[in-house]
Amino acid sequence: MRFSAIQARLHDGRHLEVDQWQLNPGEYWAITGTNGSGKTVLSALAGDQVVLSHGEACDLPESVAYVSLEAQAAQIEQERHDDESDLNDAPDKGTLICDFLAPLAEVESWVDRLSIRHLLNQGFRSLSTGESRKVLLINALRHKPDLLVLDEPLEGLDQISREAVSDALNELQQKGQAMLWVANRLDELPGWITHVAFMHDARLLYQGTKDDVLAQPELRGLMHFDRPLPDFPAAGRSALQLAEGEPLVGMKDVAIRYDERELFSGLNWRVEAGEHWAIQGPNGSGKTSLLQLITGDNPQCYRNDLRLFGMQRGRGESIWDIKKHIGLVSASLQWEYRATTNVLSTVISGLYDSIGLYQATGDDDKQLALQWLDIIGLRHKANQSLQHLSYGEQRLVLIARALIKQPPLLILDEPCQGLDDPSRMLVLAFINRLAEQHDTTLLYVTHHPTEIPDAIVNRLQFETKDGKNQLQISCRE
Repeated sequence: MRFSAIQARLHDGRHLEVDQWQLNPGEYWAITGTNGSGKTVLSALAGDQVVLSHGEACDLPESVAYVSLEAQAAQIEQERHDDESDLNDAPDKGTLICDFLAPLAEVESWVDRLSIRHLLNQGFRSLSTGESRKVLLINALRHKPDLLVLDEPLEGLDQISREAVSDALNELQQKGQAMLWVANRLDELPGWITHVAFMHDARLLYQGTKDDVLAQPELRGLMHFDRPLPDFPAAGRSALQLAEGEPLVGMKDVAIRYDERELFSGLNWRVEAGEHWAIQGPNGSGKTSLLQLITGDNPQCYRNDLRLFGMQRGRGESIWDIKKHIGLVSASLQWEYRATTNVLSTVISGLYDSIGLYQATGDDDKQLALQWLDIIGLRHKANQSLQHLSYGEQRLVLIARALIKQPPLLILDEPCQGLDDPSRMLVLAFINRLAEQHDTTLLYVTHHPTEIPDAIVNRLQFETKDGKNQLQISCRE
């Protein structure tokens, strides 16, 4: 592939600029850069998916398959569009995985290799982030593309799945499969990457062999987080008052089942105010479903014995009585946040627990939101559409949305998903500070144990044994 004098207008008014870029047979390129730098749109050049205002693209592959968080979100949006639950007066599973990957005979070995055979009769929407990532990878390989574009392919995967996918991609590379890797995390670049293209502010800034590009001082500066963490703006909320001995979250003999599939059962768990928890476990074990019982986004919250913020669930409380005490960051929220709104309104919506903003807001709310946009480095994009931001920038905005009211309970379900190295370091610094202050209680889900702050000492561990999920609780007094 060869690109010359490329210019293309982006959604935010900037122009993609590529003076010269040539990818030769036998070279394996990674595209990296900061969030919003244009990595994904540069990778889209290979599939002739970018409308050029100037320049020339030559020798493009005939077939290109993409595996990305954006492709994952698009598939989930399509599943929602096709949902016929209202017409059938019954839950619609959506596209079954066995149909999505049909004919299965072509991908049997991949189904076993990535351990998804137990998912074949489930609907796509019911999968966890990591499970759906593996399904999309298999679907891409089923088409035998000339070029496979892998945009953060390990994002959202548990450790065992990361190793399985990495081994599979290593084997594909040895067999000569052409691949283009898009990376936020430089520590996850595979050893077979030979060349790197570094994007900054929609411009291809550096390109060349991996060692030469990664040694550039400016690149190291741009990908390094070294600024002091500013003080959090005052939220102005009144503290939640709980009766003596009342937990923030209380669960008794809780279970989650979908048809004949049981995620877990017999869970007895208390979360005291100021007591932080890390929640860990393999893809599909029920971590997100558990958190959705708390947020009210899983209807099984009404069939279980749950006590939240001093209220017994199912005793006449409204969902807003619950949500006003919670800040949330998750992949499912990001996929659901499809409201046509700008970045500033998205952050303000965290004060009202809504997806979108449907009421007039005062100057105080706007100034508070602008302060948070300053902290995450996106104030200059306050008036841009949320949907025109990169996946990583959207994640940062939703983190600001969760933090703006500094709630009693902050649920962070893989908050660093899609973030570049400096943004990830910023968010981890947020989490460290919150964990040390104890004013906000944290429930933190991650597949990267090294990113758990020292102040989060309690563990809820999902483990799989003989095909069944078991829960281990480790609480440090």
